[in-house]
Amino acid sequence: MYLWENQGPRIDTNRSGVFLCARACFAKGEDMKKSSYASLASLALLAAIPGQQPARAAEVTTLGEVVVTAGRIEETKKEVTANVTVLSREEIEQAAARTVGDLFAELGLSHIQKYPGSLTSIAIRGFRTETHGNDLQGHVLVLLDGRRVGTGNLAKIFTRNIERIEIIRGPGAVQYGSGGVGGVVNIITLRGRNNSLVVDAGAGSFDEYEAGFAATALQEKFDFAGALTALTMGDYETGGGRDYVNTGVDSRAALSINTGYSFAEANRLGMTYTGFTAEKDGNPGYIDTPDADDYTDKDNYSLDLRYDGRMGEGARQWLARFFAGRDENRWVYPTASNPDGWDDGSTARKTTDQQGAQAQISDRFGPATLTAGLDWIKYEVENTWTPEATEYANPAAFLLGKGEFIDQRLVITAGLRHDWYSVEVSQPAGRDEDENHLTPSVGLAWSLNDASKLRTSYAEGFVMPAADQLAADYWNWGIRTVGNPDLQPEKSKTVDGGIDYAAAGLTGSLTLFTTDFEDKITNYILADGSSSWLNQGSASLSGVEAELSYDLGVPLSLAWEVRPYLNLTLLTEYEDNETGEDLLYVSATNYAAGLAVSDGERWSGRLNVAYTGSQLVQDWASFVYPVPVVTLDSFVVADLTVSYRFLATERYGAWTLRGEVRNLLDEDYGYVLNNPMPGRSLFAGLRCEF
Repeated sequence: MYLWENQGPRIDTNRSGVFLCARACFAKGEDMKKSSYASLASLALLAAIPGQQPARAAEVTTLGEVVVTAGRIEETKKEVTANVTVLSREEIEQAAARTVGDLFAELGLSHIQKYPGSLTSIAIRGFRTETHGNDLQGHVLVLLDGRRVGTGNLAKIFTRNIERIEIIRGPGAVQYGSGGVGGVVNIITLRGRNNSLVVDAGAGSFDEYEAGFAATALQEKFDFAGALTALTMGDYETGGGRDYVNTGVDSRAALSINTGYSFAEANRLGMTYTGFTAEKDGNPGYIDTPDADDYTDKDNYSLDLRYDGRMGEGARQWLARFFAGRDENRWVYPTASNPDGWDDGSTARKTTDQQGAQAQISDRFGPATLTAGLDWIKYEVENTWTPEATEYANPAAFLLGKGEFIDQRLVITAGLRHDWYSVEVSQPAGRDEDENHLTPSVGLAWSLNDASKLRTSYAEGFVMPAADQLAADYWNWGIRTVGNPDLQPEKSKTVDGGIDYAAAGLTGSLTLFTTDFEDKITNYILADGSSSWLNQGSASLSGVEAELSYDLGVPLSLAWEVRPYLNLTLLTEYEDNETGEDLLYVSATNYAAGLAVSDGERWSGRLNVAYTGSQLVQDWASFVYPVPVVTLDSFVVADLTVSYRFLATERYGAWTLRGEVRNLLDEDYGYVLNNPMPGRSLFAGLRCEF
């Protein structure tokens, strides 16, 4: 059993400045030993650290200083009862990753599935995002500034204009509705707080070329932050030395803009636009029988208009917003190369149009803070396959409460959300069906002191049935498919507990969790031979999550930040309750460990090692039915990044060289069976900042 749909063969097989372009292509160093690369990487970081520097490179934070939005309003991490991870702007910039999906894999925050062709899904606690537009059907929810981004494909979200990323581990359905079973990822875009301009460019192995532009502005009441990134890459070679044809991309580009106008006191009208496009992104399929000319085109864009307000310095605050967007995926199948015999020159397409609105108000009543609001979303989905057109509408009302007692050492949270949803299959004509769902949560946190906090929570999550699962009635390939109007949402119940610590350069957390997942929707054959769906699957998942980071520069009184770190997820149970067997497509162990160094002025670098454990998967390339289950082996991927600011003047700006070695050990690996990732590659870039 697996916990999400579409785990068979994927559909994709299925900061004024001077512009400078620095190009440097590098070939892979085939004859270097892996141990030599690891040693050189460590020396590259440590040798740069001098005995004295004039200023501390990194700020020391405590639990009361980290701001998160896990309860849909800003609060400190000390007040949160859930397990929340926050990735700062600095951490994001130090990474080799260009997309949020790659960032999660690099830092060991998630098990991912990644294919050639800009397709990456992430998993939290054994549950995964949906990758093709309708995130109501996913089991991990991705947000942009607190609203649905409209895709679970994190290859479509670039990291350049991101201020921070908040990861809520465990159900987030009370706050955000359907899809947040395993967790919620909230991507916070950068806001203009100064005037700056950045231009950068670089090149690397496999004919990779990249250029980018970013700017921020703050003029009286107006703020702006924007970034544009474009890249191209050729076909790559795997760590095993095999050429993987048709893995290049003609063009990938991403644009992000966050701008606003502030008025009165603490009131702001804002607009956020995000866009992604990929043109002729190679879609080779399995490496043993690659298709040399299949490709995908992908687009995702959204516009968000919002009004944030606050009553002076008081606790009363409000938000109103409207957003709309589109997610589109196209798969083109030319016939010149046709190893599987299925190509017919056609183009398959899936388009999801999204609209949504949010309204909420928060205020403080003695020791309690209450947040009440309404959400509304509507999706219209069109496919070139059956069913060709479906619609989803989902209004909801929620109430979130937080109480602080005993000198604010004790925090109690509770929430309740009621979702109403209706679905319709409009082509071919089917039915319309509606359902509703009530979701609770409760949590408790106890601050032992300013540095440490104990917490525990109970939360539920759900995934609403798809339109065809509820309301379909059509014939395809001689088989009738009929929806089941009695379907219930897939549901989860999660209990977790842990401890957080942050002081004197040391930050860490430890969490234990257990989840009961029930009412899994699976295909079912009726007595008359028709295909339908039924709630008939359940699973149990338990595990441990740990994070540890220690800036050695604090106890050693160094001017530099010298910070080793570890992120770990270990699933101790992930079992199908019916068969007693381990769940498919779940990696029990994922971790990342590394060393980050920075003087805060000229030098910075990071050596990162990420481990992904083995998993049981189906071997669809065998063309055998029933599809055999095999083991996808574990692997280790190391990345090294180093940056050096060699010039910083008021007149000419700040100039920085950046070097990256990706897959440092030249590991032959893949996140998906028969879809290996690139071998060792080098990248060099130049950045100009004013």
